[in-house]
Amino acid sequence: MAVAAGVVFPSIIPARALGRDGNVSPSNRITVGTVGTGQGMDSIRRFASYSDVQVVAICDLHKGRREGAVKDVNNRYKNNSVKGYADFREMFAKAGLDAVVVAPPDHWHAIIAIAAARAGLDIYGEKPVAHTIAEGRAIANAVKQHARIWQTGSWQRSTSNFYQAVNLVRNGAIGKVSRVHVGTLATQNGFSRSLGSKKNANDRLPSKVDFDYDFWLGPAREMEYDSRFTVYSWRWILNFGGGNLMDWVGHHVDIAHWGMGYDETGPVKVVGTGEYSTKAPWDAEVKYKYECTYADGNVISVGSSHASGTKFFGEGDKWIYVDRGRLTASEPSILSTRVGADVPVYNSRDHWRNFIDGVKTRKETITPIEIGHRSASIGHLGHIAVQTGRTINWDPATETIKDDPGASALLSPNYRSPWVL
Repeated sequence: MAVAAGVVFPSIIPARALGRDGNVSPSNRITVGTVGTGQGMDSIRRFASYSDVQVVAICDLHKGRREGAVKDVNNRYKNNSVKGYADFREMFAKAGLDAVVVAPPDHWHAIIAIAAARAGLDIYGEKPVAHTIAEGRAIANAVKQHARIWQTGSWQRSTSNFYQAVNLVRNGAIGKVSRVHVGTLATQNGFSRSLGSKKNANDRLPSKVDFDYDFWLGPAREMEYDSRFTVYSWRWILNFGGGNLMDWVGHHVDIAHWGMGYDETGPVKVVGTGEYSTKAPWDAEVKYKYECTYADGNVISVGSSHASGTKFFGEGDKWIYVDRGRLTASEPSILSTRVGADVPVYNSRDHWRNFIDGVKTRKETITPIEIGHRSASIGHLGHIAVQTGRTINWDPATETIKDDPGASALLSPNYRSPWVL
């Protein structure tokens, strides 16, 4: 590499720059950025805590949120090494990234994730993987085509109680499991927790002049600007997200899939019912229940009325129930059952570390793209069943709905010009 004339090197090089004294030299650090500063910042803070990772870029359309996030990470590093970007394409081209967190609203996931894969970046992708099944498959294809490492933000797989539950279920602690109940919160709870009054929301959210609203809409259909849905609350508008029905599939439904060994397949039949919000602009389901039947006859029932978490029903009256911070069973002794390793279960104790290790070794993460896509697909199919009120006959091999053109049309997005998948 040529060195520009006039550059003077210091006579004393800090140990951290050479990787001594427990430090990792800058040349050996994984450089990371994020698109989106909501959930994206949770991951960025974790990555910034690792000595072999350097956060270098923050992308967010909201100027205030972007500048606040840049300041946050620079304060952690005690320097001004992190740069802010409004356009993810510019960040991918200029920031010198090895990996990126993809954490914008759901309607942007596919376009940004595919662009990242094409740019040669490894990806930590927030759940749900995509806004539609077709987008999820397109992301999976791009990740595989460009040989990228992917970690889905289904971090429950990297916590001890969920691992223990799945290990017990997979290795026969409650016998053959034929039914699973998955509880995901009702959307109306999300309303009361995050939306508040319009006055309060507008007081704390950026105004339209702080960012390019047309760019924020991107491929989504046009809607009148409302500051309440340009940050977290977009999730309860189906144009951008999928309510709590889709928010939680990447967590509790993902655990059901893991425990049942369905990580790379899906159901063959889905039926569901639900009620939708009539309080504009929120139009996501406020109550819902859908049942997924698999080729082996087993059923995963997902609903806002089930207890939050994942409950596996085995033989007789045996069951195992797991939720955040909880692990119980029909008999306490079940939890201390010594199981063999007939069915090995991937054990990761740090979801973000697992991703960085994958970036370095090129070994598959605990929640690679195919697993994340298949888990998200359950929510998408549930939503289609609820929306149409019809039985969805699904072919998990071809990812097509049989004999229902109307339902099939809901598998793919309708992008606003000029955006394309």
